[in-house]
Amino acid sequence: MSTASSTLQNKINPDYCASGVWAPLLMPMQENLQFDPGRMLALGEELLETGCHGLAMFGTTSEANSFSLQERMAALEHCVKGGIDPAKIMIGTGCCAYPDSIRLTQHSIDQGCQMALMLPPFYYKNMTAEGLANSFSLVIDALNNDQFRILLYHFPALSGVPITPELITILRERHGNIIAGAKDSSGDWSNTKQLLDAFPDLAIFPGTEHLLLDGLEHGGAGTISASANLVPTSIRKVYDLWLQNDPDVKQQQDYINGVRTAIQGTPMVPTLKYLTSLRLKDPDWTRLRPPMVNLTEAQSQQCLSAVQAAGLDLS
Repeated sequence: MSTASSTLQNKINPDYCASGVWAPLLMPMQENLQFDPGRMLALGEELLETGCHGLAMFGTTSEANSFSLQERMAALEHCVKGGIDPAKIMIGTGCCAYPDSIRLTQHSIDQGCQMALMLPPFYYKNMTAEGLANSFSLVIDALNNDQFRILLYHFPALSGVPITPELITILRERHGNIIAGAKDSSGDWSNTKQLLDAFPDLAIFPGTEHLLLDGLEHGGAGTISASANLVPTSIRKVYDLWLQNDPDVKQQQDYINGVRTAIQGTPMVPTLKYLTSLRLKDPDWTRLRPPMVNLTEAQSQQCLSAVQAAGLDLS
């Protein structure tokens, strides 16, 4: 086993929260734009059966900030009652108001979840690391649970508030292993590598499978990628081949890179819902909550042509 493989194996334990391929679950809508429990559960079960180690619910891909706290809690309850192991679910619980973050996170704990993916308070910009740390600390102190784990969510393109090494250092000093890692959705390898180098004991997840192999080779934990809704088996294959030191891993990484590049030419969530509607032969999967809108006819054709050229079979 490679040195990096050994490092990853050391992270597969409760102190490191999670590893592998995690899908940020798309959220299907009914005609009235309420979440569709049947379709949601069916997709979650399928993704776990076809390659995903777990599901990340109510992050960006789930349109989280278009749903109320009550709706998010109801969706989690439906998944757990439907038989999905809560240990395989991480909930996005970072809100602007820390009492909302406390409420969502405590609810996930009550449902049996072991980890949360937490945005910083994202309305006010240019806040100090100390101020951001104080907000996270209010949540962690209120939970008062040494067994629960938090992944910090770095997505500055949307949140406008970065998770910096300084912030991680402050939180680790205050809260130890409760801060288990981070999801880096910057798409910037230099930033991901900086986190991997600075925090080799944390579970660092690139937010795109483009960086899966590079991340694994530098001690990363896997990926939490929206594309796992579409090609979970193909992304999981990279992870498994790497663990096996199989030289075919680079060819497999090239394939998933091509698919990811193809779907990045149009808005990500509408694109994934459009392609899911084709894959499942279910047009209702294209529903979105405002302010998101569906792809235009031209965008749909562009997207379909691109993924077909990348070798993706939706039949």
